[in-house]
Amino acid sequence: MNGTGSKNTLSSDVEINGTLKFAGELTFEGKLEGEIVSDGTLQLGDSTVINGNISVASVVVRGKVNGNITAKDKIEIKAKTELFGDIKSAKLVIEEGVTFVGKTEVNPNKATPSPAPAPKLGGDRSSTPPTPDLAKAGGR
Repeated sequence: MNGTGSKNTLSSDVEINGTLKFAGELTFEGKLEGEIVSDGTLQLGDSTVINGNISVASVVVRGKVNGNITAKDKIEIKAKTELFGDIKSAKLVIEEGVTFVGKTEVNPNKATPSPAPAPKLGGDRSSTPPTPDLAKAGGR
């Protein structure tokens, strides 16, 4: 009764200006000027043209998208897709033959960026010990 099992389809002859919200699952093959917002699953068709941002639980991307995509669970970008925008998700799948221009943030463990500099410093320290090895090798 909560609508999460519902499957909706908007075919290639549909054009929308504004915000598209849905529950459950949506297959969208039309044109959209605006944004798509849902806690559900979005399937984009090969004929899809979207100018705007997408924020969903998971999405299978096809067609042409000019905007940022954020998914709580997974973004799957299929072959021949043209995507111009930044993507952010816990999981990411990109097939061969995709045109993608943008930045990615894939963070399945929701790690915070602050630990990243520590290994870099550790790397700098670890580059110091080879010097004695080189001196030892040169002494032979």
